Amino acid sequence: MIQIAGQSYAWNDPLVLAAGGVGVLILVIVVLLIVAVRRSGRSADLAEPLIYQMNQLAQRVQALGDGQQQLAGGLTHVSDAQAASQANMLNLMEQRLSHVSEQMNQNLHGSARRTAQSLGELQQRLATIDKAQANIEKLSGDVLSLQDILSNKQTRGAFGEIQLNDIVSKALPSDSYTMQATLSNGKRADCLIHLPNPPGPIVIDSKFPLEAYEALRRADTQWELNEAAKMLKTSVRAHIRAISDKYILEGETADGALMFLPSEAVYAELHANFPELVREGFDARVWIVSPTTCMATLNTMRAILKDARMREQAGAIRKTLKQLHRDVELVVERVDKLTTHFGQARADLEGIGGAAERAGKRAARLDNFDFEEVSPDEAQVVPLTKPGG
Repeated sequence: MIQIAGQSYAWNDPLVLAAGGVGVLILVIVVLLIVAVRRSGRSADLAEPLIYQMNQLAQRVQALGDGQQQLAGGLTHVSDAQAASQANMLNLMEQRLSHVSEQMNQNLHGSARRTAQSLGELQQRLATIDKAQANIEKLSGDVLSLQDILSNKQTRGAFGEIQLNDIVSKALPSDSYTMQATLSNGKRADCLIHLPNPPGPIVIDSKFPLEAYEALRRADTQWELNEAAKMLKTSVRAHIRAISDKYILEGETADGALMFLPSEAVYAELHANFPELVREGFDARVWIVSPTTCMATLNTMRAILKDARMREQAGAIRKTLKQLHRDVELVVERVDKLTTHFGQARADLEGIGGAAERAGKRAARLDNFDFEEVSPDEAQVVPLTKPGG
């Protein structure tokens, strides 16, 4: 690299090569001049053409120098223009980079905001899912607990008794039934409804043939289905017979009893596929009820209890009606007397009103009376009399 007029040029640059050629040419000319001077003594004729050529060469060298200066000025102008263009390019690039950076910041800010919003919504959904999962786990635990309860015969019986107690307590007054009532034969009934005679107190006993029903539901083959049906028939017949023998006592209870099934599914299965068991219950005077039909039956019993209590209170009601009738008669008599008094008072008020009206008229005449216009004949002398005269 070489420096010319404050500008840097490479060795293979055309301008540098041209300048180098000019320098070599000048050097050659100088050498030739020296040789020519040495040979000047040989021949004057040869010196003149040489001098002429030297002058021409000097002019050319001067022209080359001027051209080199012009070239240097052009290179300087080109360099300045290139520097200005580079500055403008850098400025433009900085502006574009600033614009792009601003857009990127805005896009990143919007993306961050949308991402934060999406994360918030996702967190809410995850919280909802966690809550639902907790409810599912709780429900699963409740189902497992219910299965544990129903898998044991004693706990299953307690489950049916609790459900029966809940239904009866909602349908009947508390003094119209007794839970776990003991009869004269020593047998304890789940519930005894105190109905009047007839029909008399009636027993409701809870039964739950769950094993036979589940075997019927799990049956895959016809043989398993038949065996499960036999098991269900045997179980229900045994419950019907036990209720009929234990809880239908002549002279103490009604001529019938209720068998409460705490499952609508078992009740529907009996009525849909085992109607003969229902008829056998009718024959044994044991009526099978589910939670829904038990509530309907208890509402009917409630109407019977209400009617019986109203009949018990019929005497008191008749006595009260007689007293009410006497009170009405007294009120009528007093109203008649009050009407008479009101009539007399009205007549007195009318008399007082008439007398007041007459007195007002006479007072008006006295107020307008002219004594001068009264003739002697019209004048009347009121004699004075002694008191008592």
